[in-house]
Amino acid sequence: MDENRQGMVIPKHVALILDGNGRWAKKRGLPRTMGHKEGCVTVEKTVEIAARLGIEYLTVYGFSTENWKRSSEEVGALMQLFRYYMVRLLKIAKANNVRVRMIGDRTRFDRDIIEGLNRLESETKDNTGLTFVIAVNYGGRDEITRAVKKLAADCADGKQDPQAITEAMIASYLDTADMPDPDLLIRTSGELRLSNYLLWQLAYTEIYVTDCLWPDFDETELQKAISAYNGRERRYGGVK
Repeated sequence: MDENRQGMVIPKHVALILDGNGRWAKKRGLPRTMGHKEGCVTVEKTVEIAARLGIEYLTVYGFSTENWKRSSEEVGALMQLFRYYMVRLLKIAKANNVRVRMIGDRTRFDRDIIEGLNRLESETKDNTGLTFVIAVNYGGRDEITRAVKKLAADCADGKQDPQAITEAMIASYLDTADMPDPDLLIRTSGELRLSNYLLWQLAYTEIYVTDCLWPDFDETELQKAISAYNGRERRYGGVK
């Protein structure tokens, strides 16, 4: 963690649950898809702000395993937004030295979206600034289930010893294997739940909830979250 010019400790890894796009649109008499579109603009701005502040990892909940249950019209509109913003994000990443990573099971998406996600990762892998992590078709329980299946297969093949399994070994099978756990989780729109997000990784993460709807989230809101984080007394397992 680094300190900024105001003496604030900047968390190394910030995770975000982007909630409130639909409510933002409804308040303005707009279709939900407009809320999602405005939310994408806010993601772009937040990536640039986080990179400037010195945050090293920014992870956002882009599309959950449960989001497929939404109406076919809304899911279809979200897929079109993916297609559009993947191109924009590549430009933003290159301009800001941002490395893009995806977590989740991308195999359910259409081939062109999978190729776009792969391109985002491959063309930014050598960037040395902020690592921007997008959770797509992601669910914490699904991630742990996939990890357990891989670990079980390796045990069956004799590659791992079941008696030697540790927390570190399990973590090495997760989508976030080479990333630090989040220091700070921010959830917008005032909802008080984890929504199946990074269930393993959030074990000791500080949580900040704001009533601000995601499309209205800005640098001031991010600074408020970081300020609240600085006011917490960090403990791990009851030890300072």
